[in-house]
Amino acid sequence: MARVNSPRQPHPPIIATDLRLTLGSGQGAVEILKGIDLTVPHGQTVALLGPSGSGKSSLMAVLCGLERASSGALTVAGQDFSALDEDALARARRGRIGVVLQAFHLLPTMTALENVMTPMELAGIADARDTAQAELAAVGLGHRLSHYPQQLSGGEQQRVAIARALAPRPPLVFADEPTGNLDHATGEAIMDLLFTRRHETGSTLVVITHDPALAARCERVVTLADGLIASDTLG
Repeated sequence: MARVNSPRQPHPPIIATDLRLTLGSGQGAVEILKGIDLTVPHGQTVALLGPSGSGKSSLMAVLCGLERASSGALTVAGQDFSALDEDALARARRGRIGVVLQAFHLLPTMTALENVMTPMELAGIADARDTAQAELAAVGLGHRLSHYPQQLSGGEQQRVAIARALAPRPPLVFADEPTGNLDHATGEAIMDLLFTRRHETGSTLVVITHDPALAARCERVVTLADGLIASDTLG
C-alpha cells in the first residue's frame, strides 16, 4: 500500500524517546515499558506485534494518552504528551487520535449514527451529523443509521467503530486487536476496510496485534518483548 503523507502536521505523529512505564510502588512496582524509542512518520501503517505481556497494549495506552508514562519524552500529533495532565491529555486526543478497540465499545442506547456523531458534537466539530452519515456510508452502513448496536452483527459494530474513529479525520489512528471478536472471514473484511479507509483519509495507522499474519499487512512491524523493542522492520 502506498504511503500517504498528510500536510496537517509538520512533525511525525509519534516521537517517543526512552519511554518508561512503571505500575505500583515500592517492592510491588512492576516495570512495564523499559525504554522505548519510536518515531512513526506520516501515513505509515505500523504493527506493534507481541504476545500477551510483551508491553504492546501498555505502549498503545501511553501513545494514546490513556496512560501517562513514568518517564521519557513523548510527542503525539504535535502535542507534548509528557507535559500534560489527564484532563489535558483528554483534550489533546480530541480530533487528533482515533481508536478502534476489540470490544467495539459502542453505546448501547445510541443508534449507529449517534455513536459516530455524538463524540464529534462533544468535541465541537461542525457538521457532525452530515460527517457521521457520510462516514457510515463509506463503511457500507448507510442503510443502518438508525439501528442500535444489539441490532447489528459483530462485523457491523466494528464498522461503526471504524467510522467513529475516522470521522473526525484524525492524523493518527490506533486499532487494538480489531479482529479479536470476529470470525476469520469477517475479520479479513474488516481489516480490508480499515486499511482502505486509512489510505483514503491519509491517517497514520498503528495496529496492536499478536497475529503475525495481520502484522504482515502493515508497512512496518515493531516487535515488543518484555517491555522493549526486540525488532523493527520494514516490509
